[in-house]
Amino acid sequence: MHDEVEVGARVTLAEVANEAGVSPSTVSKVLNGRSDVSPSTRVKVERLLEVHGYRRRNPGASRSPLVELVFHELDSVWAMELVRGVENVAKQHRTTVVLTRSGTRHAPAPDWIDGVLRRRPLGVVLVFSSLPEEVKHLLGSRDIPYVIVDPAGDPDPDVPSVGSANWAGGLAATRHLTDHGHARVAIITGPEDMLCSLARLDGYRSAMSMAGLPVDPRLVRFGDFQVQSGFEHAMDLLGGPDRPTAIFAGSDLQALGVLEAARITGLSVPADLSVVGYDDVPLAQWSSPPLTTVHQPLRHMAEEATRMLLRPDDPGQAGRRIELATHLVLRQSTAPPAGVTDDRPTAETATLPGPTGRGR
Repeated sequence: MHDEVEVGARVTLAEVANEAGVSPSTVSKVLNGRSDVSPSTRVKVERLLEVHGYRRRNPGASRSPLVELVFHELDSVWAMELVRGVENVAKQHRTTVVLTRSGTRHAPAPDWIDGVLRRRPLGVVLVFSSLPEEVKHLLGSRDIPYVIVDPAGDPDPDVPSVGSANWAGGLAATRHLTDHGHARVAIITGPEDMLCSLARLDGYRSAMSMAGLPVDPRLVRFGDFQVQSGFEHAMDLLGGPDRPTAIFAGSDLQALGVLEAARITGLSVPADLSVVGYDDVPLAQWSSPPLTTVHQPLRHMAEEATRMLLRPDDPGQAGRRIELATHLVLRQSTAPPAGVTDDRPTAETATLPGPTGRGR
């Protein structure tokens, strides 16, 4: 049985089907949220139904008490911090969390959108994603709200999102290293097509400029935020005669790869090489040595996104962008380069206050 509709025009479903160039059964499948309809056909039929005045009487009547959390990948401690944040808020609303994989790196795949239309959750939290216009339209046609956490690109003004102060984090990490006397500072950031990666790189460049230091293009690397990526880039960076004395890794997982590369090449951290990570996942404090890193409030980001999702009727939520503060956590993986003395604190639990978050 398909969703109840009220007809605002004297056009039959058969006429809608004829105008769309599809069969009446295809129109029925669209109304039922069936999966065996291509995304382009679904969009065409949905728009014609709207044009001809077909409106669902009670869009929330068949809504499932679910919050859907969508990842490209789930096998990381980073992902688990976001899961905990969504669960914290969902539990307060007596709502179940469903985890799904999008199937593609940044945007949900067609089979995912078919599934979410069938499930009809209360809303969707998407991680590291961007939404094509047709997906936004399909979610809107079923009154399914969505929020993006750490969007892959700069989201459209009508897309609610939650992120963190990535530029400020990159700046703080690099300034910590240059203030310790490091002049050859390398960066292994994330993918080149992701907004957070580029923002952290911009923060790095700004810190180098503030210190009056040139940026050697050979010391700028794009990874994928994973351990193997950090390891491979670090092995290359540390294998040359003019190696960096410090590396800023765009994620804690990449920093763990850097630590392993240092071990294999016979370098001591931090005596021979300083390393700064990003995220401050729980594992960072148990690395050897404990990792100096930029704290990104992953759990808080997920909590804020879920609160936004479960307040869809709040007029202030449409297109809202929340950016939370980051701060540097000082542990034992950084020190002045050989021959330079410094009396700065290096205690494992010392922290430096970060910049305040900005909303837009």
